[in-house]
Amino acid sequence: MGHGTNRVEDMASPNNGTTAPATANARETIVEIHSVCLPPKKTALQKLKKRFGDVFFPDDPLERFRNQTWRNRMILGLQSLFPIFTWGSQYDLKLLRSDVVSGLTIASLAIPQGISYAKLANLPPIVGLYSSFVPPLIYSVLGSSKHLAVGPVSIASLVMGSMLSESVSPTQDSILYLKLAFTSTFFAGLFQASLGLLRLGFVIDFLSKATLIGFTAGAAVIVSLQQLKGLLGIVHFTGKMQFIPVMSSVFSNRSEWSWETILMGLGFLAILLTTRHISMRKPKLFWISAASPLASVVISTLLVFLIRNKTQAISFIGHLPKGLNPPSSNMLYFSGSHLALAIKTGIVTGILSLTEGIAVGRTFASLKNYQVNGNKEMMAIGFMNMAGSCTSCYVTTGSFSRSAVNYNAGAKTAVSNIVMASAVLVTLLFLMPLFYYTPNLILAAIILTAVIGLIDYQAAYKLWKVDKFDFFTCMCSFFGVLLVSVPLGLAIAVGVSVLKILLHVTRPNTLEFGNIQGTQIYQSVKRYREASRIPGFLILAVESPIYFANSTYLQERILRWIREEEARIKENNGSTLKCIILDMTAVSSIDTNGIEALFELRRRLEKQSLQLVLVNPVGSVMEKLHKSKIIESLGLSGLYLTVGEAVADLSSTWKAHGQP
Repeated sequence: MGHGTNRVEDMASPNNGTTAPATANARETIVEIHSVCLPPKKTALQKLKKRFGDVFFPDDPLERFRNQTWRNRMILGLQSLFPIFTWGSQYDLKLLRSDVVSGLTIASLAIPQGISYAKLANLPPIVGLYSSFVPPLIYSVLGSSKHLAVGPVSIASLVMGSMLSESVSPTQDSILYLKLAFTSTFFAGLFQASLGLLRLGFVIDFLSKATLIGFTAGAAVIVSLQQLKGLLGIVHFTGKMQFIPVMSSVFSNRSEWSWETILMGLGFLAILLTTRHISMRKPKLFWISAASPLASVVISTLLVFLIRNKTQAISFIGHLPKGLNPPSSNMLYFSGSHLALAIKTGIVTGILSLTEGIAVGRTFASLKNYQVNGNKEMMAIGFMNMAGSCTSCYVTTGSFSRSAVNYNAGAKTAVSNIVMASAVLVTLLFLMPLFYYTPNLILAAIILTAVIGLIDYQAAYKLWKVDKFDFFTCMCSFFGVLLVSVPLGLAIAVGVSVLKILLHVTRPNTLEFGNIQGTQIYQSVKRYREASRIPGFLILAVESPIYFANSTYLQERILRWIREEEARIKENNGSTLKCIILDMTAVSSIDTNGIEALFELRRRLEKQSLQLVLVNPVGSVMEKLHKSKIIESLGLSGLYLTVGEAVADLSSTWKAHGQP
């Protein structure tokens, strides 16, 4: 259809969604009819290359290598693999001063949290400190975030502990349990690094925000309830992670409750919560909440040491070995009946820790206006976990609480992680005997204080206000974790999210358009009261690709639109329906099933003496329609660039032929 001008009537439309009479308020205007062009010709290889690049390389990582000398390309390649070389050359004493302060600050938080989170994963407390030494060093070289503070985190610790303890007892078979923990960490790192290397980061997008809000809240509640063992002084406590067994264990073991433990535990919990509240209200006082865990550990340890001869009711950690991380590559479990469990645990904890780490890194990067490369972060976190599994570490990632402290303490680069690791190194070499009398209750109080912030009720309320289905997903995740199990709760939530995707894919939205009076704009008649139907036309819009999963549904839905429109016309004695205009602006792609559905729809409408018109198909869709010959079957008046041009041209044609 070539360029040209036609003298047509521009239908002015009355308000309130009514049908505009054919002769009412009509005025003659000149409307230029534009042709719908085919996209530039490309070979199949060119199309495949472009599609491959759009899917896997949306950021075009090779762009900065173009038009560079070989020497510069080598330097850029080195900086790409090791981001430390990007900022290392500009590093100075002023930056070091800031990083030392922030590194020592987060070390005061990382040491007690490392011990606490290791116990949460049913691992020896010393493993938590090991995991706060090696991984931060590796991340400081490979990571692209300036503020991410690396170490054990509560959610990954809980998931690993709950999944492994379902099959292996951490007390009765501690060596096997430790082997599985290290092996799970290795597979978590392998999975994370593979996603980054293969640029498959979109896999973690299946964990929607609604899923994570519900999951973290449910996990936080379970973690909090598990800490009642330490806060109440219970010795015989359930190893299960569900709400009912945990609460049953709490009340069935009332005889083991220790008033000394309860009194001291609640006292330190109140102090920790108070300091956390102060720092939240006044961010400049961040150091109060950052220092309070370590200060609480020191004070509680001193108290237990002083009263050790007067009461035996308060349990404490006991002996912790001094020294650097022992190698654990010989403990990796690559064969046997529990290998599948280790792989499954590694993948689940890997996804969760990766999601948290990247989200935290991007959050603080946006505050300082720099970019965190998602694929580099996946590789950095993956490689540090693989290396960690060989040096007696379990799954680590960027912690939100420690990263927030790191940011507020004025961290400038990843050197803050090196400083933190150095502080942990000093602790491992010289200070371990000082933790002998550290009470378990203070570890429980530290964990409780940390996980309370994971219950984001405001975000859940916002989901309820904005999207009820997302809120339903959130609640499925929350109650699944709380009542069923941590991994199954996560699986239920992901399943609901996938169901939502399938519903959008297989049952896409269709709209009826009308003309907004005095304009060439066509919009939904339900959304805009001033949008009016045009006599003789049914204008529909499809808001999704058309392919095998929804082509049959769309065909049936369009036919239903036609029946409803004809019934409305008959009821109101309106003008006969002559033309169905299908606005394809939002149809981003179409496959052979979709094309066949359009062929079938055209044939069925032809039998009813109705014309099918397509409007504004995008380039790739237009190309497929052209190759399938459907454009030829529609005729010269079957394809237009805009709805306004279609209505104007067809109306003038009908008028020229004397049709009403």
